[in-house]
Amino acid sequence: MSPVHPCRHQCPCRRFWILRILSAIALMPLFVGGRATQAAEPVVLPFEVKAEPVFKELTKAFCWFHPRVAALPGYGKDGRPAVVMTIQKHLSADDHYSGLYFLRTNDLGQTWTRPTEIPELAWQQGENDETLAVADVTPGWHPQSGELVAIGTKLRYSKAGAQLLDKPRSHECAYATYDPKTQKWTTWKMLALPETEGKFFLVAPGCVQWLVNDDGSLLIPMYFKGQAGSDYTATVLHCSFDGQDMKYLKHGTELATPGGRGFAEPSLVRFQGKFYLTLRNDAAAYVTTSTDGLQYQPVKKWTFDDGQDLGSYNTQAHWLVHADGLFLCYTRRGANNDHIARNRAPIFVAQVDPEKLQVIRKTERTLLPERGVMLGNFGAAAISTDESWVTDSEYILTGSPHPKGADGTTWLGRVQWSKPNFQVK
Repeated sequence: MSPVHPCRHQCPCRRFWILRILSAIALMPLFVGGRATQAAEPVVLPFEVKAEPVFKELTKAFCWFHPRVAALPGYGKDGRPAVVMTIQKHLSADDHYSGLYFLRTNDLGQTWTRPTEIPELAWQQGENDETLAVADVTPGWHPQSGELVAIGTKLRYSKAGAQLLDKPRSHECAYATYDPKTQKWTTWKMLALPETEGKFFLVAPGCVQWLVNDDGSLLIPMYFKGQAGSDYTATVLHCSFDGQDMKYLKHGTELATPGGRGFAEPSLVRFQGKFYLTLRNDAAAYVTTSTDGLQYQPVKKWTFDDGQDLGSYNTQAHWLVHADGLFLCYTRRGANNDHIARNRAPIFVAQVDPEKLQVIRKTERTLLPERGVMLGNFGAAAISTDESWVTDSEYILTGSPHPKGADGTTWLGRVQWSKPNFQVK
């Protein structure tokens, strides 16, 4: 009979060696077929792309800007979604925009109405001959209320079209709704926020992608700053919404970086239970993640999966989400496009590694073309189980076509999925 160790149940040395062995096993690479394996790579989801014009207009007076779409489930032909595109005119002064217009298609983009001005969302007269407008608008479907919600940034303009920033809330969060049953828009309402004399002196949810929670509340990315300084800070607002009124509940991590005007134009998506936020800076594009949509990890620069810089800077990026893959839409350097201001054409789409937060280079496709001029602020949205759309307009104010082909086209870029996107309802 073998002797029994006197402390076999409580021996510290025994526990020490067991822990050492378990730790070593945990750190060992997995072996499959005699080869060490790393963490699983994301499964690449094939897709096709197709760019087509929605309409064209070429004039020295303005160009169309900010075209963004949202689907109205069941309101189109044969029970398919109708799609509304919000859009506005970029006038001759820098960042000087008209009131809001919209187009509609009931047959998934085969035919469109012409841009129609929305009287309820036109310019308003402010104090001292100021003009009030709302720009950088992103529409989205709110299933709990059965309404389309448009969210943008209110602006104050001088007579010459310059933005006025001398008062609190010169930039603030504006919202309106569209009822597809009555086909009527409400007027703009403003979201009340705390600390408007302090850090929320200027608030801009401009050119962002926002989300609806299961309870009908909203997660709205935005960027803000106080009266002094040039750098913006980004955060995500949590707001209640009852179909008519939006109310601030709280906001999440305040994301900041020194220089390059800070962080701006953040866009948010949810993919497989996790939240992803992409952010604009003058020098580079950044990304971060969250488990609850409000508290975020430290940011990192966007790179390709080979570690090289993505090359996107000083402009926005947006997301497309498929149930089986996460995708980024962006512009970048290195595409024979240095003649384009800020390299803002063409627009690319590529799949993202959701764990490494890198763009998978081999999946990159050119979605919207470069035809001699930059593309303006764009939108990206899921439309049906088969397609997601990216929309943009050519920035051209010459009144004559560009030699490379730009002629004032507003583009629809179709991303056609190889398998149904069951995330779209």
